[in-house]
Amino acid sequence: MMNRRSFLATAAGGALAAALGTESARAVTGDNAATMARVALVKDGDRATAVRTALELLDVNPVRGRRVLLKPNFNTADPFPASTHNDTLAALVAHLRRLDAAAITIGERSGPPDTGGVMDDKGIPALARRLDVDVVNFEALPEHDWVRVKPAGCHWRDGFDVARPVLEAESVVSTCCLKTHGYGGVFTLSLKLSVGVTHKRNMREMHSSPHMRRMIAEINQAYTPHLILLDGTEAFTDGGPSRGTRKHPGVILAGTDRVAVDAVGLAVLKAVGSNRAIMDTPIFAQEQIARAVELGLGVPLPERIELVTADPASRTYAARLADNLHTQGV
Repeated sequence: MMNRRSFLATAAGGALAAALGTESARAVTGDNAATMARVALVKDGDRATAVRTALELLDVNPVRGRRVLLKPNFNTADPFPASTHNDTLAALVAHLRRLDAAAITIGERSGPPDTGGVMDDKGIPALARRLDVDVVNFEALPEHDWVRVKPAGCHWRDGFDVARPVLEAESVVSTCCLKTHGYGGVFTLSLKLSVGVTHKRNMREMHSSPHMRRMIAEINQAYTPHLILLDGTEAFTDGGPSRGTRKHPGVILAGTDRVAVDAVGLAVLKAVGSNRAIMDTPIFAQEQIARAVELGLGVPLPERIELVTADPASRTYAARLADNLHTQGV
């Protein structure tokens, strides 16, 4: 078990990346680094710089030579953090090009509003033309491009339908916001982002079920994102997902493990102060997280999360998150 002191040493080790190089930074964190889920954390006021730094710190390239499906958060067209900021999307696309992605397609299903209208209101068609990327509106897909998925032992009565482009993508990259969810989800980060790959007809069952949070986790069995970016420059700490109490954590997170990214995101919400559903529940006791761990979708313990940083401000903030990640109480 990693205590708070060793966690801080891990975070500090990540901060040496800029000076020592990534391999040396891994060596600093000890023998368990290979089994850790690495989450890059950047605290920087400039969104484009923070996105690039976080992705460089993560030091992975799951997109080279591959056709990428980029899944944002366009649940509605309400301004960030209700939906993915267009500048975040542009910065992410730019980095995927630096990683030599063969092609990039933005794909999403909004709801309750019409997906096409949400994309128009956010200016996505024009942005896509400027960035030279394709766009697929999952809601407009023909019926044969929806695939019924029935995971064993799930809480869905007869499974759920997933957009074929997600299942057939050579690489999936997701970008989520940092916010609470006032309609039963408790929070909406990278695990909840997967609701947007399912058909709207599945939503009535999920939203009416006492197992809603477990069902959210279960959707994630259908596919695995190769890269996750969480924009926490601003956050909803109560309410959500389209409107809520707004705070300014000023962080960008990047990782490849949905549980780890969401756990760190929840630690950030605790750090800035959130509602009782967040503040009064240990992170790994949250139903979305606990069910995802049961399903083997990510790290089973906070001790398996390695925060990687590259500057003093980010290192200091990572240290603040240690107690929030590891505490078993309120």
